[in-house]
Amino acid sequence: MNQGWTYTDRLTAAAAGQTVLDYYTQRYQHSSRRLWKDRIEQGQILLNGQPVSAQTILQSGQHLTYYRLPWQEPIAPLNFEVLYEDDDLWAIAKPSGLPVLPGGGFLEHTLLHQLRSRYPNKTPVPVHRLGRGTSGVMLVAKSQAAREHLSRQFRARTAEVEQASVKAERSLPMNLPMNQLPMEKVYRALVGPAAVSELGDHFSCTYPIGKLPYPGLNYLYGHCAGGLPSRSEGQVLDRRVESTLVEVSIFTGRPHQIRIHLAAAGYPLLGDPLYAAGGIPIVGTTAMPGDCGYHLHAHRIRFTHPRTGKPVSIVAPLPAELAINP
Repeated sequence: MNQGWTYTDRLTAAAAGQTVLDYYTQRYQHSSRRLWKDRIEQGQILLNGQPVSAQTILQSGQHLTYYRLPWQEPIAPLNFEVLYEDDDLWAIAKPSGLPVLPGGGFLEHTLLHQLRSRYPNKTPVPVHRLGRGTSGVMLVAKSQAAREHLSRQFRARTAEVEQASVKAERSLPMNLPMNQLPMEKVYRALVGPAAVSELGDHFSCTYPIGKLPYPGLNYLYGHCAGGLPSRSEGQVLDRRVESTLVEVSIFTGRPHQIRIHLAAAGYPLLGDPLYAAGGIPIVGTTAMPGDCGYHLHAHRIRFTHPRTGKPVSIVAPLPAELAINP
């Protein structure tokens, strides 16, 4: 059982005029209207620090707080290996099944909480995220300055693709600051069996990724025509009877990019409970983005060190399923 948690919302003009009950029911659809009403009546929700009724009308600038009572979190693997550490950052080998940040019923069973527990005198700041079901190397900064420097490297590769897309559409020159050198990220994954005539030895995915409506959530990400430019480059490493091992380099940092791109190409990750061929949710599924079951591993990352300016390359050991058979 964890210690519970207080969630705070500062209200914007869009919330003005709504009742407290309508606000929570519409904004946080993971709980029913009846359940939100019970929480308000039990005093778990405060407005500017004071008890409130379900029908109180909200105003812009007010603060709502919801104290969630202690709960039993889902089981998750809590041990992790530190692949690299210096005064500025950690490179962590995140296990599949461990969320990076709180959400979806997880609070203390997260990489962030475990880092804070292991290093009580440090201030870990994740530079990027890996999905709960994704394993492999991820960077965690020890300072906000290091995080900002590394984040710029993440954004640089995405900016290249976005500017290239704008250039293609509007014939504009592409100009990327020299100090924003892109970060290189390489993954391995398993998809269904594929002959070379179906999925070539080398392939490219440029399907746009954007927000889609989804029951129980405000939205989730998937392939859609109005989405943001995205690019992944892949190659087949091993064609097996029941699966195909692929390696994918991502040039943009869209949420669930590899899952969506491979699904959009007609090859969803083997065991993915959410994304179907086409890069959209499986019809009738109730799966959430954080559900596991697929094989996706952040194998290598290369970046410029935020202090020294030298290149650093980190490799996370491969799970047996994602290694090339001898």
